[in-house]
Amino acid sequence: MHDDTLLDVAGLSKFFDGVPAVEDVSFDVRRSETLGIVGESGSGKTTLARCVLRAIDPDAGVVRFRSTEGWVELQDLSPRELIPLRREMQMIFQDPFASLNPRMTVREILEEPLVIHRVGNRDERLLTVLEMLDHVQLEHDSLTRYPHAFSGGQRQRIGIARALILRPNLVVCDESVSALDVSVQAQIINLLEDLQRDLGLTYLFVAHDLSVVQHICDRVLVMHRGRVVESGAVDDLFANPRENYTRLLLSAIPSPDPDVPLRPLDRRSLGL
Repeated sequence: MHDDTLLDVAGLSKFFDGVPAVEDVSFDVRRSETLGIVGESGSGKTTLARCVLRAIDPDAGVVRFRSTEGWVELQDLSPRELIPLRREMQMIFQDPFASLNPRMTVREILEEPLVIHRVGNRDERLLTVLEMLDHVQLEHDSLTRYPHAFSGGQRQRIGIARALILRPNLVVCDESVSALDVSVQAQIINLLEDLQRDLGLTYLFVAHDLSVVQHICDRVLVMHRGRVVESGAVDDLFANPRENYTRLLLSAIPSPDPDVPLRPLDRRSLGL
């Protein structure tokens, strides 16, 4: 384990009705890096991320997080003991509209975590909200509007602002750009990179789009049927994949040149 490790996961497993959704997964995440978790639907990547945050309870394994108070083992904590750690670990969801309360204004949405964790008085909370709107490049007049009044990309900016309002160290991005148009995806990816640099964030980036992963991630885990089948630095893994499943995923990335045909590999020929 490195001196700058923020998260250390060992032997993590989760079963549903006896079927492994995540099985014996181990990895670490270093401060200020972006670790990608990739795989097709059903590979276990989202279940893994939710187990790490204790949104669902793992059945086996150890999740160690370096909090401001030192190392803690998340799997052993009660729901009450987890509450203060929620300030340090947050999630950005795939569907911003589904994750935002349609009956709350932007101000209420962003203030709610501050109120729950008793951060500041009313005036101080407003200043924090305005500062976060600046970070995610939304106008201050957004405060009094409701989620339905915004575009998909703007709603995702609100979701990002809510996740970051408590200034967490670890942020799980769960397919956080997959529901957006390609042009908007690029804007949100650039925003996430800017926020990482400005706020010192560490990302666990869950995705199925490998072209996005190649752009934003430093290292990557490839998951298949609940297990990690390959991992490594992004550039190395994309250039020299060792596993047939990784080759299959990479073959499905379209070329930016429209004249280059897409030729995905065949599962049967790879023995998958």
